[in-house]
Amino acid sequence: MNKWKIYAMLVFVMFAWGANVSLLKYMVEAVPPVTLTAFRILVAGLVVLPILWKMKLLRKPTSGEWKYILLGTLTNVVAHHYFLNMGLSITSATHGGLILGTGPMLTAISAAIILKYFPSKFQWLGLVIGLTGVGVSILVGSETMGANLGDFYVFLAILVQVLSFMVVSKAAKTLDPRLLTVYMLLIGAVILLVISLIQEPGAIKQFGATTPTFWTIFLASAVVSTAIGHLMYNYAVGQAGATKAAIFMNLNPLFSLIISALFLGEVLQLNHFIGLILIVAGVMLGSGAAEDLWKKRKNV
Repeated sequence: MNKWKIYAMLVFVMFAWGANVSLLKYMVEAVPPVTLTAFRILVAGLVVLPILWKMKLLRKPTSGEWKYILLGTLTNVVAHHYFLNMGLSITSATHGGLILGTGPMLTAISAAIILKYFPSKFQWLGLVIGLTGVGVSILVGSETMGANLGDFYVFLAILVQVLSFMVVSKAAKTLDPRLLTVYMLLIGAVILLVISLIQEPGAIKQFGATTPTFWTIFLASAVVSTAIGHLMYNYAVGQAGATKAAIFMNLNPLFSLIISALFLGEVLQLNHFIGLILIVAGVMLGSGAAEDLWKKRKNV
């Protein structure tokens, strides 16, 4: 696939994931986090399944591929979504968005250590500029700067997700990342359901007390952010590599801020617009898009 289509795909995923932070924060106020996560992931898996069947991508994995599926399930689905929802149930969406913005830097470091892939100087510069933009956008002027257990949970969520990108990159050599996604979602949902029954007995009943608005948000989160988002992102990781794809995670907290301003009435300040410029610059440099444009212009 054309690299610009991959970039556009990643921007869409970051929009969906940025919005999902606010959606999750709303939902965990109504239903306990692990129970909510189990059913959200299950719905996402059931949505992806017929899509892959229609694309004729479904097949039985080899014995060697199962280790990547299980490892990816534990990191990308079970641990990531467990800690993310637990964290958002006791911390703010603002803090959650900021911590999730550390993903690109963690991915670059992990890729260098695990995959022996070292980003170029431009990509490192993009990582630093993008991370600075995240900090300027969210930290400056924040009234709640104190770290807490919720922040730690969200950090663990992004850390295990970053590790899962390494698994996806390795698995992509023989296993289509989209097929990997559906196996991870379905197996992960079962594991999370078992955990929820132990940790939150009787919590399923709380779904019955929810509103139509809740179910609209639930489906948006499960289908768009989780099913389509994971499907597209894991495919992009397989095509562009973990480090390049993760650069776009700098857009995640930015979209979260914009959506909060539009739908929750939060006021965007000057620091948010400065952060926007830095984040976009970081994505352009870190993804290699700026280098591609420069080389194309030189060759004209």
